[in-house]
Amino acid sequence: MDDRYGADVLASAWKGHGRRELARVEASRDLVVEVADDGYCGAVVAVSGGMVELEDRRGRRRLFPLGAGFLLDGVDVVLVPPTAAPASGPKRTASGSFAAPEARARTARASRILVEGRHDAELVEKVWGDDLRAEGVVVEYLQGVDLLEAALVEEPPSASRRYGVLVDHLVPGSKESRVADAIARGPHGAHVLIVGHPWIDVWQCVTPRAMGIQRWPEVPRGIDFKVGVCRALGWPARDQADLARAWQRILGSVSSYRDLEPAFLGRVEELIDFVTA
Repeated sequence: MDDRYGADVLASAWKGHGRRELARVEASRDLVVEVADDGYCGAVVAVSGGMVELEDRRGRRRLFPLGAGFLLDGVDVVLVPPTAAPASGPKRTASGSFAAPEARARTARASRILVEGRHDAELVEKVWGDDLRAEGVVVEYLQGVDLLEAALVEEPPSASRRYGVLVDHLVPGSKESRVADAIARGPHGAHVLIVGHPWIDVWQCVTPRAMGIQRWPEVPRGIDFKVGVCRALGWPARDQADLARAWQRILGSVSSYRDLEPAFLGRVEELIDFVTA
């Protein structure tokens, strides 16, 4: 007599019975997919940190986690990160420099770069991280330019211990410019270089082209810049978590120095030259 239940009702094979294996598709640039949950359809413009950014035909961009939940030509697929293409020539870093041959990590120099703001530090790391590690240059987070003088007193610079400092909104008449001028005239001035970009926030150092927008929004005085930008672009801005996600979206649009404003690029390169001289 046939046993229609089989010999082992607890065999693991029953779990996969009738289950269809979804095709795994690389999220290569310009691949057009549909989000199964809400019908959003767009082309892949960036992949970073386990997220894929899609742009629809109206130029609107949205972020989604890689994995299942996408349709390609109406068929369920799993999106996976694209495979890196093999290098066909000398490898370049994100800053445009020729990558150094693989070697042991270099001992950190006494000289270092201080960066005002966590987002600034993350942007510098993403584009210049390989170069800085090859040169043995450490980037330290400076909570605010107001604290720079105290930091210099605590660990004084010297000819063999130079400090390069990157600040936001370094324009004539600003608080930042007054602090920079005072330090340049003070006892530490010979071994400290303070440079900055002209914008209110480092977010604006990412080009609008990289972001897929015409220009960065104008935020009225009295409104927090990051909150104002998010609201103008239609992004959530309820709390700090929303602002953090907005920054990850902006940072994810940066793949190389080409996605940054020249005024920012030049200042960072100037600091690297100063601390490695």
